[in-house]
Amino acid sequence: MIGNSIIKLDNVDVFQQKHLVLSNVNLHIDKGDFVWLIGQTGSGKSSLLKIIYGDLQVTVGEGHACGYDLHKIADKDVPYLRRKLGIVFQDFQLLTDRSVEQNLQFVMRATGWTDAQLIADRTLDVLEKVGLRSKLKKMPHELSGGEQQRVVIARALLNNPEIILADEPTGNLDPDTSEEIVLLLKQISQSGTAVVIATHDYHIIRTFPSRIIKCENGKVLEDVQLA
Repeated sequence: MIGNSIIKLDNVDVFQQKHLVLSNVNLHIDKGDFVWLIGQTGSGKSSLLKIIYGDLQVTVGEGHACGYDLHKIADKDVPYLRRKLGIVFQDFQLLTDRSVEQNLQFVMRATGWTDAQLIADRTLDVLEKVGLRSKLKKMPHELSGGEQQRVVIARALLNNPEIILADEPTGNLDPDTSEEIVLLLKQISQSGTAVVIATHDYHIIRTFPSRIIKCENGKVLEDVQLA
């Protein structure tokens, strides 16, 4: 790895099954970067994210993410890569039968945390970061959509990730709540965790101008300008 690069893809071809989705991808993301990922539905945004978090393998080209060689990574090492990544989806994926606290602690135990006091402390720490410390004992259905997405971001922060990948994180939220969520992610990037947000929402991109990467016609274009 060179310098501060957390993600580095060089001449990578991205395949879904045998279908070439993106060709000759060159991409670098550094510590603390805040990046928008845009492109039409089916343009390859989700496939690009899957390459980064090890759901698709790099078979052509060179790829590195959080210190792992994506060309050579073994299946058994993918969970360890993912501990260095925080992943935020549009549909929350919270366990509906568990409280906020239990949702977070379930993930911690699944990723190797064993000390009860450390687990309790870290739970409060990440909820503090997203402004939800008072919601510790609430069930997901008792929270608004924006609050649920904040819990998801708290969950993504548990293992001190080097980068957060957010796939349409504001897709189910109203405009004001969307701005709150993006502002929160922006603040997270300013503390050193890189953030990549895949979105269709050009209004929110204009509200929070930053670096833009675009998937278009089977290519990834770095540092594009919005028309």
